[in-house]
Amino acid sequence: MAAKTLQQKLIEIQAELKAPKSQFNKFGGYNYRNCEDILEAVKPLCAKHEIVPLLSDEIVMIGDRFYIKATAKVTDGKEEIATTAYARESLDKKGMDESQITGSASSYARKYALNGLFCIDDTKDADFMDNAQNSKPQQPKPQQQPTKNTHVKGYDEFLALQKSKNVPPAEITKYIAAEFKKPRIGLLDEFEMIAALKWIKNYGEKEENKGFTLYDNDEQALLHEDAGDRA
Repeated sequence: MAAKTLQQKLIEIQAELKAPKSQFNKFGGYNYRNCEDILEAVKPLCAKHEIVPLLSDEIVMIGDRFYIKATAKVTDGKEEIATTAYARESLDKKGMDESQITGSASSYARKYALNGLFCIDDTKDADFMDNAQNSKPQQPKPQQQPTKNTHVKGYDEFLALQKSKNVPPAEITKYIAAEFKKPRIGLLDEFEMIAALKWIKNYGEKEENKGFTLYDNDEQALLHEDAGDRA
Protein backbone atom coordinates (compact mmCIF):
# COMPACT_ATOMS: atom_id res chain seq x y z
CA MET A 1 0.00 0.00 0.00
CA ALA A 2 1.42 3.35 -1.06
CA ALA A 3 2.28 5.82 1.66
CA LYS A 4 -0.13 8.71 2.06
CA THR A 5 0.92 12.10 0.77
CA LEU A 6 1.06 15.13 3.05
CA GLN A 7 -2.02 16.53 1.36
CA GLN A 8 -3.97 13.31 1.97
CA LYS A 9 -2.97 13.37 5.63
CA LEU A 10 -4.04 17.00 5.96
CA ILE A 11 -7.42 16.28 4.39
CA GLU A 12 -8.00 13.45 6.88
CA ILE A 13 -7.04 15.71 9.79
CA GLN A 14 -9.42 18.41 8.54
CA ALA A 15 -12.22 15.82 8.47
CA GLU A 16 -11.44 14.49 11.96
CA LEU A 17 -10.73 17.81 13.67
CA LYS A 18 -13.11 19.09 16.32
CA ALA A 19 -12.00 22.30 18.01
CA PRO A 20 -14.50 23.26 20.74
CA LYS A 21 -15.18 26.87 21.65
CA SER A 22 -14.00 26.69 25.24
CA GLN A 23 -13.54 30.43 25.82
CA PHE A 24 -16.32 32.75 26.97
CA ASN A 25 -16.60 36.52 26.56
CA LYS A 26 -18.60 37.81 29.52
CA PHE A 27 -19.22 41.22 27.96
CA GLY A 28 -20.50 39.90 24.65
CA GLY A 29 -22.05 36.74 26.08
CA TYR A 30 -20.64 34.36 23.46
CA ASN A 31 -18.32 31.36 23.28
CA TYR A 32 -15.29 31.31 21.02
CA ARG A 33 -12.10 29.37 20.37
CA ASN A 34 -8.63 30.84 20.54
CA CYS A 35 -5.31 29.77 19.08
CA GLU A 36 -4.51 27.48 22.02
CA ASP A 37 -7.85 25.67 21.68
CA ILE A 38 -7.11 24.90 18.03
CA LEU A 39 -3.56 23.71 18.79
CA GLU A 40 -4.80 21.47 21.61
CA ALA A 41 -7.18 19.76 19.18
CA VAL A 42 -4.71 19.65 16.28
CA LYS A 43 -1.58 18.25 17.96
CA PRO A 44 -2.92 14.73 18.71
CA LEU A 45 -4.23 14.38 15.15
CA CYS A 46 -0.93 15.52 13.66
CA ALA A 47 0.90 12.99 15.86
CA LYS A 48 -1.50 10.28 14.72
CA HIS A 49 -0.78 11.05 11.07
CA GLU A 50 2.95 11.56 11.67
CA ILE A 51 3.19 15.20 10.62
CA VAL A 52 4.39 18.25 12.52
CA PRO A 53 2.41 21.51 12.94
CA LEU A 54 4.49 24.71 13.01
CA LEU A 55 3.61 28.32 13.77
CA SER A 56 5.59 31.50 13.23
CA ASP A 57 4.95 35.19 12.76
CA GLU A 58 6.75 38.36 11.79
CA ILE A 59 6.07 42.08 11.86
CA VAL A 60 5.65 43.67 8.43
CA MET A 61 4.99 47.23 7.36
CA ILE A 62 2.13 47.78 4.92
CA GLY A 63 1.59 51.41 4.05
CA ASP A 64 2.14 53.30 7.29
CA ARG A 65 0.82 50.58 9.61
CA PHE A 66 2.42 47.57 11.27
CA TYR A 67 0.87 44.16 10.68
CA ILE A 68 1.56 40.75 12.17
CA LYS A 69 1.99 38.14 9.44
CA ALA A 70 1.41 34.67 10.89
CA THR A 71 2.27 31.45 9.07
CA ALA A 72 0.80 28.07 9.99
CA LYS A 73 2.14 24.97 8.29
CA VAL A 74 2.40 21.22 8.52
CA THR A 75 5.34 19.13 7.35
CA ASP A 76 6.24 15.46 7.11
CA GLY A 77 9.94 16.22 6.80
CA LYS A 78 9.87 16.09 3.02
CA GLU A 79 7.24 18.62 2.00
CA GLU A 80 5.08 21.22 3.68
CA ILE A 81 1.74 22.98 3.29
CA ALA A 82 1.37 26.49 4.71
CA THR A 83 -1.14 29.32 5.00
CA THR A 84 -0.71 32.90 6.20
CA ALA A 85 -2.97 35.45 7.87
CA TYR A 86 -2.51 39.09 8.83
CA ALA A 87 -3.61 41.15 11.81
CA ARG A 88 -3.07 44.88 12.25
CA GLU A 89 -1.78 46.29 15.50
CA SER A 90 -4.30 48.63 17.09
CA LEU A 91 -3.30 52.27 17.31
CA ASP A 92 -5.12 52.69 20.60
CA LYS A 93 -6.15 49.90 22.95
CA LYS A 94 -6.86 51.11 26.46
CA GLY A 95 -5.44 49.12 29.35
CA MET A 96 -2.74 47.43 27.23
CA ASP A 97 0.93 48.28 26.75
CA GLU A 98 2.73 47.97 23.41
CA SER A 99 3.92 44.40 23.99
CA GLN A 100 0.38 43.29 24.89
CA ILE A 101 -1.01 44.94 21.74
CA THR A 102 1.54 43.10 19.61
CA GLY A 103 0.84 39.83 21.45
CA SER A 104 -2.90 40.21 20.91
CA ALA A 105 -2.43 40.82 17.18
CA SER A 106 -0.05 37.84 16.97
CA SER A 107 -2.53 35.50 18.67
CA TYR A 108 -5.29 36.72 16.38
CA ALA A 109 -3.23 36.25 13.21
CA ARG A 110 -2.04 32.80 14.30
CA LYS A 111 -5.60 31.70 15.00
CA TYR A 112 -6.75 32.62 11.51
CA ALA A 113 -3.69 31.10 9.87
CA LEU A 114 -4.59 27.84 11.66
CA ASN A 115 -8.21 28.27 10.58
CA GLY A 116 -7.11 28.50 6.98
CA LEU A 117 -4.77 25.52 7.18
CA PHE A 118 -7.29 23.21 8.88
CA CYS A 119 -10.44 24.62 7.22
CA ILE A 120 -12.07 25.89 10.41
CA ASP A 121 -14.90 28.33 9.76
CA ASP A 122 -15.20 31.02 12.41
CA THR A 123 -17.29 33.47 10.40
CA LYS A 124 -20.00 33.36 13.08
CA ASP A 125 -17.54 34.04 15.89
CA ALA A 126 -17.38 37.46 17.48
CA ASP A 127 -14.28 36.79 19.54
CA PHE A 128 -12.37 39.75 18.15
CA MET A 129 -14.92 42.52 18.09
CA ASP A 130 -14.21 46.22 17.84
CA ASN A 131 -11.36 47.02 20.25
CA ALA A 132 -13.04 50.12 21.56
CA GLN A 133 -16.14 48.16 22.48
CA ASN A 134 -14.11 45.54 24.31
CA SER A 135 -12.18 48.08 26.35
CA LYS A 136 -15.10 48.78 28.69
CA PRO A 137 -18.24 46.96 29.87
CA GLN A 138 -21.41 47.58 27.91
CA GLN A 139 -25.07 47.21 28.67
CA PRO A 140 -26.34 43.89 27.33
CA LYS A 141 -28.08 44.21 24.00
CA PRO A 142 -30.92 42.05 22.75
CA GLN A 143 -29.50 39.13 20.84
CA GLN A 144 -30.16 39.49 17.14
CA GLN A 145 -31.27 36.62 15.00
CA PRO A 146 -28.46 35.57 12.64
CA THR A 147 -28.91 36.45 9.01
CA LYS A 148 -29.72 33.37 6.98
CA ASN A 149 -27.27 34.23 4.21
CA THR A 150 -24.15 36.04 5.41
CA HIS A 151 -22.04 35.34 2.33
CA VAL A 152 -21.65 37.48 -0.76
CA LYS A 153 -23.14 36.68 -4.14
CA GLY A 154 -21.22 33.88 -5.81
CA TYR A 155 -20.33 31.98 -2.61
CA ASP A 156 -22.76 29.11 -3.30
CA GLU A 157 -21.63 28.95 -6.92
CA PHE A 158 -18.00 28.70 -5.75
CA LEU A 159 -18.81 25.77 -3.44
CA ALA A 160 -20.72 24.02 -6.21
CA LEU A 161 -17.76 24.41 -8.58
CA GLN A 162 -15.37 23.15 -5.92
CA LYS A 163 -17.46 20.00 -5.54
CA SER A 164 -17.99 19.41 -9.27
CA LYS A 165 -14.32 19.98 -10.15
CA ASN A 166 -13.10 18.15 -7.02
CA VAL A 167 -10.72 20.95 -6.03
CA PRO A 168 -8.75 20.05 -2.85
CA PRO A 169 -9.53 22.36 0.10
CA ALA A 170 -5.81 22.96 0.60
CA GLU A 171 -5.53 24.39 -2.93
CA ILE A 172 -8.36 26.83 -2.25
CA THR A 173 -6.81 27.85 1.06
CA LYS A 174 -3.45 28.54 -0.62
CA TYR A 175 -5.08 30.59 -3.37
CA ILE A 176 -7.22 32.70 -1.02
CA ALA A 177 -4.25 33.39 1.26
CA ALA A 178 -1.92 34.30 -1.61
CA GLU A 179 -4.33 36.49 -3.57
CA PHE A 180 -6.38 38.18 -0.85
CA LYS A 181 -4.42 37.58 2.39
CA LYS A 182 -7.47 35.97 3.95
CA PRO A 183 -7.77 32.54 5.57
CA ARG A 184 -10.98 31.30 3.93
CA ILE A 185 -13.44 31.82 1.12
CA GLY A 186 -16.23 33.00 3.44
CA LEU A 187 -14.36 36.26 4.15
CA LEU A 188 -14.14 37.46 0.55
CA ASP A 189 -16.06 40.55 -0.47
CA GLU A 190 -18.18 40.77 -3.61
CA PHE A 191 -15.37 41.92 -5.89
CA GLU A 192 -12.89 39.37 -4.58
CA MET A 193 -15.47 36.63 -5.09
CA ILE A 194 -15.64 37.53 -8.79
CA ALA A 195 -11.89 36.88 -9.08
CA ALA A 196 -12.17 33.66 -7.04
CA LEU A 197 -14.91 32.37 -9.37
CA LYS A 198 -12.70 33.03 -12.39
CA TRP A 199 -9.89 31.10 -10.75
CA ILE A 200 -11.92 28.03 -9.84
CA LYS A 201 -13.65 27.93 -13.23
CA ASN A 202 -10.19 27.68 -14.80
CA TYR A 203 -8.78 25.29 -12.23
CA GLY A 204 -7.18 22.27 -13.85
CA GLU A 205 -6.61 24.04 -17.16
CA LYS A 206 -3.39 25.55 -18.48
CA GLU A 207 -4.11 28.83 -16.74
CA GLU A 208 -4.44 27.10 -13.39
CA ASN A 209 -1.32 28.43 -11.77
CA LYS A 210 -1.64 32.00 -12.92
CA GLY A 211 -4.42 32.96 -10.55
CA PHE A 212 -6.63 36.00 -10.76
CA THR A 213 -6.37 39.18 -8.78
CA LEU A 214 -8.43 42.30 -8.45
CA TYR A 215 -5.47 44.55 -7.89
CA ASP A 216 -3.06 46.14 -10.36
CA ASN A 217 -0.61 47.14 -7.66
CA ASP A 218 0.01 47.03 -3.90
CA GLU A 219 -1.55 50.43 -3.34
CA GLN A 220 -4.91 49.21 -4.66
CA ALA A 221 -4.63 46.05 -2.57
CA LEU A 222 -4.38 48.12 0.59
CA LEU A 223 -7.85 49.52 -0.02
CA HIS A 224 -9.19 46.21 1.25
CA GLU A 225 -8.87 45.29 4.93
CA ASP A 226 -6.91 42.19 5.75
CA ALA A 227 -8.29 39.08 7.46
CA GLY A 228 -7.23 40.37 10.85
CA ASP A 229 -9.41 43.47 10.58
CA ARG A 230 -12.40 41.75 9.06
CA ALA A 231 -13.34 39.35 11.85
